[in-house]
Amino acid sequence: MHVASNFEASSPAGDARAGGAGLRARSVRARGVNVPLPKPLETARGTLRTAPAVLIDVFTDEGITGRAYVSVYTQLVLGPLTRLIHDLAELLQSTEADPALAGVRLDREFALLGRTGLVGIALAAIDMALWDVQAKAAGQPLAVLLGGPLAPVSAYASLSSMSPLAAGIEAQDAVDLGFTAVKVKLGRGGLADDLELVRAVREAIGADAELMVDYNQALPVDEAIRRGRRLDAEGLAWIEEPTRSDDFAGHARIAAELRTPIQLGENWWGVSDLENGIAARSSSHVMFDAMRIGGVSGWRRAAERAQAAGLQVSSHGFPEISAHLLAATPAAHRLEFADKFGPILTQPIKVADGHVLVSDRPGCGQEWDEQALRRLTDWRRYRSA
Repeated sequence: MHVASNFEASSPAGDARAGGAGLRARSVRARGVNVPLPKPLETARGTLRTAPAVLIDVFTDEGITGRAYVSVYTQLVLGPLTRLIHDLAELLQSTEADPALAGVRLDREFALLGRTGLVGIALAAIDMALWDVQAKAAGQPLAVLLGGPLAPVSAYASLSSMSPLAAGIEAQDAVDLGFTAVKVKLGRGGLADDLELVRAVREAIGADAELMVDYNQALPVDEAIRRGRRLDAEGLAWIEEPTRSDDFAGHARIAAELRTPIQLGENWWGVSDLENGIAARSSSHVMFDAMRIGGVSGWRRAAERAQAAGLQVSSHGFPEISAHLLAATPAAHRLEFADKFGPILTQPIKVADGHVLVSDRPGCGQEWDEQALRRLTDWRRYRSA
């Protein structure tokens, strides 16, 4: 295929009309990268040492470039996802650079196949990049374009380690940076291991800080209830994804049995999964992953529905764009902070006093550090544009 795929898309939806109406998208570049993590990320499902992602650039005839990235956990899908984004760009040829119009066309194309998996990720990537175009065209940060302020967003530090000693040190470092809330992952061992880890982190952060835990879907429902009853005495802010993310009934059982709030949502695909979660009363709070929930457009729809249901909204991953989205979300709760992609950004996200600062630059504030990208030895293998 050609080095840059021809692509056209179009103006934002709802009340966020920008100065980008009529912009013409000339081409799209999609690049797969595999960014080394500063610390291995330990989970109940295994350890991650790199952060595979696809970077998207939408180039317009008017000289505005919209940028976004999606993170996919495994290198195995970098090539297929990069090619899929490239092919979707060709599908949108001869439309405006508007996420609303692009969404209508793509909804029609994928009505039968659906919008989950790699398709959903690719659609969200394009949506986020197009919103970046619109905000830049308006000369506004995305948060402002969406009707929010540039006030700092309340955040928590997401820890990488699952060993009590290392997690305690990491938690203390987070407190020293001003964080008043941290999250640690559980579920690699038994209940005794969970309690040891929770208590080590609690000792490091003190009694006044908030502590969340995340099982990454590792437990059967009955075991989640058994462990949760013991964790109820630990003063946790929430227990995240104790069992399979699509087991709404199972999570409802867990939520009904425990005093500690249940947090779900990072693996939900769009508003339909949110609706299922609300109907089942499966969680006390919700957290959206910008890549899975449907990009900026999907987030806006989901946030409106969550607010109507009285649910607080936190974010999962993607802190750069999530800060803008939470700033414009009336029911905003907490931003998950884990800086995986700062090494490839010219201006990594900033933290002050336990809050993430929303970039005041037009758009989402993401600009690639091309010199850093050139130092990644394998990124060219995944380049489709």
